[in-house]
Amino acid sequence: MTFSPDHEGHDHAAYDERLLLGALGLLAAFVVGELVAAVLVHSLALLADAGHMVTDVLAIGAAVVAARLARRPAFGHWTFGLARAEVLSAAFNGVSLLVIAAIITVEAIRRLVHPATVGGGTVVVVGSIGLVVNGFCAALLHRTERRSLNVAGAIAHIVTDAYGFAAAVIAGVVIVTTGWQRADPIASLVVVLLLLRAARALLTASGRVLLEAAPSELDLELVRRHLIEADYVVDVHDLHVWTVTSGLPALSVHVVINDDCFTSGRAPALLDELQACLAGHFDVEHSTFQLEPAGHSEHEPAAHHH
Repeated sequence: MTFSPDHEGHDHAAYDERLLLGALGLLAAFVVGELVAAVLVHSLALLADAGHMVTDVLAIGAAVVAARLARRPAFGHWTFGLARAEVLSAAFNGVSLLVIAAIITVEAIRRLVHPATVGGGTVVVVGSIGLVVNGFCAALLHRTERRSLNVAGAIAHIVTDAYGFAAAVIAGVVIVTTGWQRADPIASLVVVLLLLRAARALLTASGRVLLEAAPSELDLELVRRHLIEADYVVDVHDLHVWTVTSGLPALSVHVVINDDCFTSGRAPALLDELQACLAGHFDVEHSTFQLEPAGHSEHEPAAHHH
């Protein structure tokens, strides 16, 4: 069986793509000005934000590409289409956050030891403009399908930027009012902590999908219990649940049924019942069942009873 995205999901993905492109345009326009300002006033906090915003632009660009790939129907060997492209995009976002955090940390430590003279007023102005731009981007992405790891990765970048700009504004105010230059690298270290937090969430979520873990919100024992409680079912084994992409869990299972179910012709009705149970109780609509008589698993190759 091959996978093809439903029409509603296709429309939602196209809508998400348009919103992502809007955010991408805003960020790309702003990042150029921020980079120039950061260099002119020697602000590491602004440079940290600008560096992060460069990764934002790359990340949202990757998210747009992934959204387009995810909408392609199944073809050839790609029986699920390219739906998992969005998970790779989220993992890329997580790694990019770690890289920029490492770069900022090294420079912040250097600045703490040897403070640079920073133009606090410019930092306040640019940081404030950055907050406004981020607010517009956040408003756009708030309207997307946020269950998507792809979109979640883009949002993580935007939210982290907002906190970073706030930290930069505070640092600029401190520099203007007190002249304490170390406020700038300290603000950049606050950004680093936020980067690490966002990276951890993205890499954990995408890692679970890529390593074929069952969805964290799904109770496998409860699934097993529901299946076994159905009429004619004797046992359940080789239960596997994984996530193809955000919001698309899939399940396969071997169900041992008594001989009466086969001889009476009840097997097709039982199959319908089991699939309806999974869809209704657990929101798992992509399921594959192997109905088998007792004793079949004893000569079944590579059986995994768990």
